[in-house]
Amino acid sequence: MPFAFCTRERMPWCEFSESAEHGPSIRFLQKYAEQHSMVIVSPILERDSVSDVLWNTAVIINVDGTVLGKSRKNHIPRVGDFNESTYYTESQLGHPVFETKYGRIAVNICYGRHHPLNWLMYGLNGAEIVFNPCATIDTLSETLWPIEARCAAIANNYFTVAINRVGTETFPNEFTSGDTKPGHTDFGHFFGSSYITGPDGVRTPGLDRIHNGLLIAEVDLNSCRQVRDSWGFR
Repeated sequence: MPFAFCTRERMPWCEFSESAEHGPSIRFLQKYAEQHSMVIVSPILERDSVSDVLWNTAVIINVDGTVLGKSRKNHIPRVGDFNESTYYTESQLGHPVFETKYGRIAVNICYGRHHPLNWLMYGLNGAEIVFNPCATIDTLSETLWPIEARCAAIANNYFTVAINRVGTETFPNEFTSGDTKPGHTDFGHFFGSSYITGPDGVRTPGLDRIHNGLLIAEVDLNSCRQVRDSWGFR
């Protein structure tokens, strides 16, 4: 699933925050995970029920519909319009990896893809597939998009799933971000182009940059070990 939350205003959007364990979107998805024997990675805006802190979180729902765990965004951008430090807090959960029926998975959320050591830590913790749900725009990072997750797959001997949303959000009032750009009413175009890369660097074609799409691929997790062996990596 793509990155679920992207806005600069603190209110009223923060009212959509929810519990990672019992929130309405999680309850909605749990029945589908169990019904179809799927593992679902669902990005949400999490509100910590204890400290009332907001987190950018991906919830992992297991094949039996239970919440297997969650991963929070480790790095909070302060780049252009994406000054997310006004509402998100950096994760304190480290780099968790989750054992599932379909392999050991991890979630490197959005901006974390720009940090090579972020990818490295998921690999050291045993990940075989690392999902990267994003909301990024063409002028900011489209030139980097085909490269970063692909390089991470090669460097860390696992599969990467780079996921980006599509479309353009328009706001009623102009805003500026302190980056010398004139006032504007949208972030820019979210360019989609989601793809999957294996540890050998072979990748799928990207999805459309304009329209929503669904990418289905079969992966052989044995290749994580086979590629390491072929190159003598330890």
